[in-house]
Amino acid sequence: MPEHTHVPRVCRDCDGFATTTITTGLRTPDGTRHTIPVHCLTCRGLGHTTPAARVRVGR
Repeated sequence: MPEHTHVPRVCRDCDGFATTTITTGLRTPDGTRHTIPVHCLTCRGLGHTTPAARVRVGR
């Protein structure tokens, strides 16, 4: 019997590209651009989200 693998859900805000690098506009002493990493706020840099827990209301 085949086993099903659970694929994590891709983040809806970053589409799986959770970290990007942006330039600050400054240059380092060797002439390259100074960059900083920026992480997705929704998935916190993971690229996927956990599904919401199912809540049963009532009886």
